[in-house]
Amino acid sequence: MKMILLRHAESLGNVDELAYTRIPDHALPLTGKGRQEALAAAPEIARLLDGARPAVYVSPYLRTRETLRLLDIEASCERVVPEPRLREQDWGNLQDPADQEVQKARRNEFGHFFYRLPFGESGADVDDRVAAFLSDLRQRDEGHPETVLVVSHGLTLRLLCRRLFGWSIELFESLSNPATCEYRVLEEHDGKWSLDRPFAQWRDSPDGETQL
Repeated sequence: MKMILLRHAESLGNVDELAYTRIPDHALPLTGKGRQEALAAAPEIARLLDGARPAVYVSPYLRTRETLRLLDIEASCERVVPEPRLREQDWGNLQDPADQEVQKARRNEFGHFFYRLPFGESGADVDDRVAAFLSDLRQRDEGHPETVLVVSHGLTLRLLCRRLFGWSIELFESLSNPATCEYRVLEEHDGKWSLDRPFAQWRDSPDGETQL
C-alpha cells in the first residue's frame, strides 16, 4: 500500500486565532493564500498518484474538503470517503480567547498527548480514533485501492504515523506538524512501513528515538 498524507491548506484559523471565537472549528474556510497553496499542490499530488485511482479519506471539516476540491482529482478517484475519525483534535465549541491561551500554556506544560482540553479531547483521544481508522483500513476488502490519499490535520497526521511506526509518545511530542498543504508519503512492503522524509523535530526525543 502507498499512503499519501496531506495537511489542509492555510485556513482562517491559521492566521486569526480570534476566528475560533465566532466560527466553529469545523466551519473555518481556507484563506486566499490557502486556496493558492492547494492549487499549487495539485500537480505534485497528481504526480504522486501516478495514474492510480486512489481511495481518498478526508476529514469532514470545511478546510480539508476545500483543499481536496481544489486538487481537482475527485473524478479520477475510486472512492472519496468523508471520515470523521480523521478530524482535528476537538478543542470544544466556540472558544474564549483568554481561556484558549491558558489551555495552550497548560497543554505545553502537561504534554500534548495526555492533556485533555475542557469540553474537548486529548491527543490520546485522537490517537484512539486514528487507531480505529487504521484497523478498518488494514481489513480492507479485496477491491480496495492500494493507493490511499488522506487529507487531514497536522496533529492527526502525526498520530497516524505514530501508530503505524510505533513511535513513543515522547518522540511524537518532539515533532512539529507539517506545514499547511505539506505532504508525506508512506509505503508498505512486506508489512513494514517507510516514510519518505521525517517531520521537523523541535527537540531531541528524550530516549534518542528517531523517526526513520
